[in-house]
Amino acid sequence: MIISRRSFSRNLTLTICGSSIAIKSLAGQAARSADLVWYDVESWGVEGKGWQDTKRYYDRLPGKAEELVRQAVWDLSRHSAGMSVRFATDSKEIQVRYQLYSENLAMPHMPATGVSGVDLYAEDELGVERWVSVARPEEQSVEAELAKDLAPGERTYRLYLPLYNGVDKLEIGINAGASWTPIAPRQEKPIVFYGTSIMHGACASRPGMSISSILSRRLKKPVINLGFSGNGRMEQEVGALLTELDPCLYAIDCLPNMNEQTVSERAAPLVRQLRLARQATPILLVEDRSFTNSAFFPRLQERHRTSRLALNESYQELLADGIDNLYYLAGDKLLGFDGEGATDGSHPNDLGMVRYADAYEPAIRSILGKF
Repeated sequence: MIISRRSFSRNLTLTICGSSIAIKSLAGQAARSADLVWYDVESWGVEGKGWQDTKRYYDRLPGKAEELVRQAVWDLSRHSAGMSVRFATDSKEIQVRYQLYSENLAMPHMPATGVSGVDLYAEDELGVERWVSVARPEEQSVEAELAKDLAPGERTYRLYLPLYNGVDKLEIGINAGASWTPIAPRQEKPIVFYGTSIMHGACASRPGMSISSILSRRLKKPVINLGFSGNGRMEQEVGALLTELDPCLYAIDCLPNMNEQTVSERAAPLVRQLRLARQATPILLVEDRSFTNSAFFPRLQERHRTSRLALNESYQELLADGIDNLYYLAGDKLLGFDGEGATDGSHPNDLGMVRYADAYEPAIRSILGKF
């Protein structure tokens, strides 16, 4: 990768494998510093987009999906969950300015930092990505100083985008004269997660704490987050879109939005739909988490028992029919056993997100280690 710097207030050119990409540099007055150079993220791209033909740059589904999926799924696809952008700089200061898609900045059980914030990580001297700072949005137009007086030296940064809001425009500001290298999205096959509000990111305190983000850092792989809050239902229309992707693994984690009947009706057809299009791609079926208060509510225990039984029966049916590269992850330990892993009994808090990742990680390593 070669960067040619023409001037701090003009365009840059990013060269990747012989191909040049124009990088817009917008010098301007920021909220706390006049001596900044601004870079538009669209110029070099975000990781975590499955399709390029989107209506808005930061949408998760292609434009054609508006006519294919239910309105609720389409509306939720405008959220930027799972997307991130990387760059390297030795700037002592990093700022952002971005325009949010929705005026709904937070939810009763999820803070604005998770719903609408951008979350900054950096690689330490060992190459481990560690948290630096998160924006705390108070309105749709955000100008935030993420970090100042940073330790000297150039390092690689990753900025995670909002989980439950969309982005219309995003720029990163650094000190004029600082080094700057935009890092293009990785081209290796991603892990695709299809699921519910839990996979979508509820209720992480910030975007880097969502399940897919934690796993991406641990496994050092790109991910595509297709969690749709309340609407991860193994639908044929979504399945058709999933077949257009070419991942290293499909993880299907929809049971929290389904019951025994819908699981029995849809799980096996979805797997067959994926397998028809992607004959060798591993598929991981995931049970629902146990509500953290289910010990006190027999109806919740029964829901877990019946939906899990239905999924396991579909799994066994598919194996008997010769569907290979199919795997199964039990749900009983996804949130742990002490009742402390959720905000409302259902949606993980940050502890719960880590526990989810702890359960997923060995399963995914085992699956991908076979190939």
